[in-house]
Order: sequence, then structure tokens, then C-alpha cells
Amino acid sequence: MLKGAIIVTGANGGLGSAIANKLLSEAQYAEYHMIFTVRNVEKANVLQEVIDSHRGKGISSSYDVVPLDLTSLASGRKLADDINARVAAGSIPPIRALVLNAGWQEWTTESFTKDGFEMAFQSNYLTHWLLTVKLLQSMDKNKGRIVVLGSWSHDPDHPGNNYQGFYKGEQWRQLHPKTEAVAKGTFSKPESLPAGGHGFRRYGAAKLCQIMMVYELQARLDADPALSNIAVLGIDPGAMPTPLTRRANPFFVLVGRAIFPILIFLSGLFSKNPEFRSSKKSAKDVMAAALSEDEPYGRSPKAVYYNGDEISTSSAESRDKRKGLELWRSSVEYTGLTEGETCLRNWR
Repeated sequence: MLKGAIIVTGANGGLGSAIANKLLSEAQYAEYHMIFTVRNVEKANVLQEVIDSHRGKGISSSYDVVPLDLTSLASGRKLADDINARVAAGSIPPIRALVLNAGWQEWTTESFTKDGFEMAFQSNYLTHWLLTVKLLQSMDKNKGRIVVLGSWSHDPDHPGNNYQGFYKGEQWRQLHPKTEAVAKGTFSKPESLPAGGHGFRRYGAAKLCQIMMVYELQARLDADPALSNIAVLGIDPGAMPTPLTRRANPFFVLVGRAIFPILIFLSGLFSKNPEFRSSKKSAKDVMAAALSEDEPYGRSPKAVYYNGDEISTSSAESRDKRKGLELWRSSVEYTGLTEGETCLRNWR
């Protein structure tokens, strides 16, 4: 009998495919049903290569590859409804871990979704938020975990942000002036940094929204007796050599590919969780956060932020309760969430 379901969004990406590889290659995960979401199932070549590499190797895994377009609220709604129906029918077990991994980042351009939101805001945060609140009814009510992928980009004071200098200037010390500015793309317009990098700030603002969700959602779950055992946590996987940065300056992309292995090796000599990491290490850390009860996780790591496999602290702005509440209420409005779409008692 399967222990539960594990959902990983963005499973065709660099970290997502590394997580999929870990899940499919280790016998302990054969006790779970895996759901890998990708934007386009027919074009998920990276994930398909991972799946093909494990065929006939002795581990019998239960999994699905399903479409999820994070630029579309309708797509998020449909997937949540489909999974809820399957769990209710007993065809798949309750969700033990929901890993919100998928991400979007651009540096030199500014894009918007068909729903009318800034691309990074909706792809990283808003559709993930909608998916999550709708899937609460299908979570394992005793041991369920929601793992939110963070990033040092959410914190202007993080040393990792010193390399490019995108957060220099007092106007960039706060990444969430108002939710509307972040959601509608008036924050960090292209003219604010014509040479490029304005998109990285918007990515940081979107990741900040995700981390703010950790604290606001956990508080609401704790106040709901039926859902109070579900844990929401964040994890910074570090910088990895993945396609996430493919929309950066071409010179940066080229140089990054050449020196990343060196940076990973050298930084690993001085820190357990250095700024630069391999996707393999980060995948291991993410799955530990999703399922492990060993230290530093324990039985229910509620509202904890990790740097790799160590407890860390997210930015002060991410823990601003006023901003977290404003973001939540705006998310309800933006997604058009209605009564009955979520089992969360205090959802408004």
C-alpha cells in the first residue's frame, strides 16, 4: 500500500528533473505515488530522459506526468480539480508532500501572462498559491508538508546579491512596496536598469511572495483544527547550473556555464551549504525537507526556512505580517477564489 503522493512542479527543469531522478532511483520512494508536472508533456524531454534511464532497473515506481502551465490560473485550477477527484475516488493516496519547485526568471526583458500579471509573479507565486489552497483537501492531514522553494534573491541583504549589484540604492531595499506593484509589473521596470537585471529584481520579489506565503498559510492552517498538522516550510536550494538563468545576459550565461563547476567545488570546501551547489545536492535537501523526520526537520517543521539542510532565517520583509496579509487578500482577489474551492476555514 502506498504511503502517499508526492507532487513536484517544474519537473522538466534543472532542479525538478534532479528531484525526479532521486525519486525514481531510490527504493524508499517506491512507497509513494509521484506526480510530476510540466508545462507541456510532449516537450518534456529532460524529464523523459530521466524516466527512460530508470526503466528496467528493478525499482517499480508509480508516477504520472501531467500538464501544468503556471502562466494560467485556469491550468492551475484544472490540475487541482483533477488531483482532488482522484484522491477522493481513492485512485491515488493523499498528498504527503507538495513541492512547489517550478520557477521563471528573466533579466533583460519584461513579460506578462494572458491573465494580465507580471510573468514572474504569476509563474513563481500566484498559480502555485491557487494550486496549494485548492489541494489542501487532498493533503495528508497528519503528516502532509508543503515545500516552497525560496531563493537568496528575495533578500537584498544576502551576500549572494552583491555580485551583480541589482539591489544597490535605497529604493531596492524593499521588494514588496505594494502587492499590486509586484503583480502588475510596475515594480522594477526595464528603464530602472536598462543594461539588464531589472527582471532579476522582479524574480526576487516573486520569490519573496512565495516565502511570505509560508508564514501566512501556516498561521491559517494552525487556526484550522482539521488542517493544523500540515506543515508549510521554505528552502533555499542555492544557485545551481540550471536553465533557469537562460534569459540572462548571454555573456553571463556563457561564463556561468564555464565556471559553475569550479564555483561549486571551491565554495563546497568552506561551507556545508555554499552559495553555489549541484542540482544533486539540492534535490537531496528538498526531499529531506519534504519527508524526513530527522534533525533539523522533526515531525512537523512548521514555518521554518532552510538553507539547504540547515535552519536559516528569511528576510525581515518576508516575515512582515502586514504585507503577508495584504498579499493573501490580493491573491484571493486575483485568482477569483470562491466559497467551496478550498477547505481552509479562514480562506478570505
